Amino acid sequence: MQEAKALFGKLKITSLLDLALLIPSGYNNSTLAKSITIGETQTFEATVKEVSNVHGKLRIKFWLKHLNQSLGSMLFRVTPYHYQLFTVGSHHYIQGRVEEYRGALQMSQPKSLKRVGEITPKYTASLKESRIRSLIEYYIFEENLYDEGLEHQEVNTLLGLHYPKSMQQIESVDYEVLKFIEAFNHMKKLRGKRVDFPALLALNGDIGLFVKNLPFHLTQEQQKVIAEVQKDLNSVKKATKRLIIGDVGSGKTMIILAGAMMAYPQKSILMAPTSLLAVQIYEEALKHLPNTLNIALVMQGKNRGDYLTADFIIGTHAILFKEDMPTAPLVMVDEQHRFGTKQRAVLESMMSQDEKKPHFLQFSATPIPRTQAMMESELIDVSLITTTPFDKDITTRVIGKGDFSELLGSIKDEIAQNNQVLIVYPLVEESQEIPYQSLEEGRGFWEKRFEHVYLTHGKDKNKEKVLVDFREKGNILLATTVVEVGISLPRLTLIVIVGAERLGLATLHQLRGRVGRLGLKSYCFLFTNDKKNARLASFTKTTSGFEIAKLDLKYRNSGDILDGTIQSGTQFKWLNLADDEQIIRVAKERVKLLSLSTKKGIS
Repeated sequence: MQEAKALFGKLKITSLLDLALLIPSGYNNSTLAKSITIGETQTFEATVKEVSNVHGKLRIKFWLKHLNQSLGSMLFRVTPYHYQLFTVGSHHYIQGRVEEYRGALQMSQPKSLKRVGEITPKYTASLKESRIRSLIEYYIFEENLYDEGLEHQEVNTLLGLHYPKSMQQIESVDYEVLKFIEAFNHMKKLRGKRVDFPALLALNGDIGLFVKNLPFHLTQEQQKVIAEVQKDLNSVKKATKRLIIGDVGSGKTMIILAGAMMAYPQKSILMAPTSLLAVQIYEEALKHLPNTLNIALVMQGKNRGDYLTADFIIGTHAILFKEDMPTAPLVMVDEQHRFGTKQRAVLESMMSQDEKKPHFLQFSATPIPRTQAMMESELIDVSLITTTPFDKDITTRVIGKGDFSELLGSIKDEIAQNNQVLIVYPLVEESQEIPYQSLEEGRGFWEKRFEHVYLTHGKDKNKEKVLVDFREKGNILLATTVVEVGISLPRLTLIVIVGAERLGLATLHQLRGRVGRLGLKSYCFLFTNDKKNARLASFTKTTSGFEIAKLDLKYRNSGDILDGTIQSGTQFKWLNLADDEQIIRVAKERVKLLSLSTKKGIS
């Protein structure tokens, strides 16, 4: 058993179905051929008729009795063993590729087989083939596969690939079945990793007054997610772990504020990745939450309010360094992917008492396909907000150097209407490897022609102040992708992304999400030297982050997007997260039923 565990470790497999899905890379078919097919490796029953040595090569003439014809053969790497093996009159089962040579059929380097009539799988992995075969033979059999929760067709498909009775059985395999087994296996493993803890408290604060006093109506999806969160927080048996994924501008802040209201009169904490975002949410909280809630802001060296007595504490990672931070039964993290797993765990443990943990809500503006959300929800509850409170009117175009004068005209028009422009460069300083201007190279052009031009980048220590100053007074902001997630810029209506083909579709979407935040007519120009880029062309046709996440999967390998829930990079061999929604739905339902039957003691 210990040896098997070590071998599984080397193969990087953690479940029996992982092993079963280690499908053979090929097969050695020793079934006797009924006819000769040129170019294929075949097996024949043969008798040696003639043997001769030609310049150190062994020429053999075989007689194929069942086909009533002869077959020439040549051995190039000859050893004494071959002379002993292939003697005139000796009987063999020979295997090799048959080719036509000077008008005659010939088999080069024939092998003499001891057994025929078998189809032997070949395995390619990080172990010797014999080791893998012994693991397969020991673990992969009918009863074990049924015990894993598979059904008749799925069991037969796997057994047919590992222990085939004919080549037709291999060639007619249903790949939809393999997709299902892959999805089922992945979700079983996720569910096995999930550990639930009791909550510190059940929270059922009234949100009626808060919702009634909002100067707008919440969208149906916002209301649905708020209802899901209410149900979560009302439980004391299980501390919720929910990830709320909403597109840029979908109104996630209202879910955060509703969460604070549900926690009240108990305390709640929100941690944001930057002081800009923390201040933004703090200002929204002051504007929309009732005066009865005491709100505090915690940032490095500049707190507002008293966090020791506050009902709702908003802050940056500075919260993690406050040893006297009061216990809060609700913890929320905005833009969760920008915090390390350890930082989130520290915040959770700060609020935990023995086995009891706080309810934990995480928010992300990185949309994922619904298929992915269905899978990840085996490990963590997932809510999607796919709509925005108002329709964005953004025109997206792919442009090149020839369109530059038209672009300049569009920029002047927007500034004349008191709107703002963002130009995103691929890097700060000049590089020989990238065929585009850098931020430093481009700044002179814009500063000469326009007033109130601001500049910032990732290493700029003053970037937050620059963004605030630009929001109030600027015309043009020159930046790197530092603005991908950040401050709300309500007057921003035009963005230019230089070298757009170098960025992933999710990043392009985040950048485009900076414009048109209040529904103003807006523009996104993708500046590239590759105007015929199919990926960029597809990006211009939709503004839905969830559609773009689906497109992103089509253009790259499927992998886990939710950093911090499971290790990123899980690769699927057959399953396509962009298209196989129905397969994933059925697999998810099977895992759920299997889990329920196990809990009830049904085998």
